[in-house]
Amino acid sequence: MKIIWLGHSGFRIEIGGQVLLIDPWLTNNPTFPDADRERAIQGTTAILMTHGHSDHIEDIPAIAAETGAPVAAVYELAEWMEKSHGLTGIGFGKGGTIHLGNIAVTLVNAIHSSSLVHNEQRQYVGTEAGLMISGEGKTIYVSGDTDVMADMEIFNDLHNPDIGLMSCGGYFTMDMRRAAYAANKFFNFKTVIPCHYKTFPMLEQSADALIEALPDVDVIEPEVMAAIEL
Repeated sequence: MKIIWLGHSGFRIEIGGQVLLIDPWLTNNPTFPDADRERAIQGTTAILMTHGHSDHIEDIPAIAAETGAPVAAVYELAEWMEKSHGLTGIGFGKGGTIHLGNIAVTLVNAIHSSSLVHNEQRQYVGTEAGLMISGEGKTIYVSGDTDVMADMEIFNDLHNPDIGLMSCGGYFTMDMRRAAYAANKFFNFKTVIPCHYKTFPMLEQSADALIEALPDVDVIEPEVMAAIEL
């Protein structure tokens, strides 16, 4: 398994013969080098969206058109992508599971918001979500943009994820302290990879507080386009 950070909240996950892109925001992303775009999307088999904000979905229509990959998300967002951009959508609901080859993807709850601007009008496209991705004998929890939730205890009981891709930047999502609380209180992670930080000055710039608070967990500060092999 390879987990490759695309900056901000975007990831490329190579798992079980699949190449999954999670919220791939590449254009105008201050942390993503334009020269790496082709390498980032090469071989994509599916694109997973957690919610409709532009820093998560802005590049998805172009990437999906270029790769032919379907886009999967909460039903309303997948439907909007189909109708607005002619993409192949896989719409499902929280608690629902889809299978991409040998990989299982379950949509789980998050606490944030989910909207986009179309024709200069803001519209809501379903609700925000997180993901559980299972394959190769491991489960990855993609928190999406969220605060701490008591629901996380249920997620752990049902899915027991080994790896947490956790939004940690604060301001728009939980910060390092709150993400550490969530990891300690609700999960038994072996590995945590922070995201949704460092992109803008208003976000936390270091994961030191997370590392200090999780001494028994392998907290890996990712580097853009550098593969983490697990």
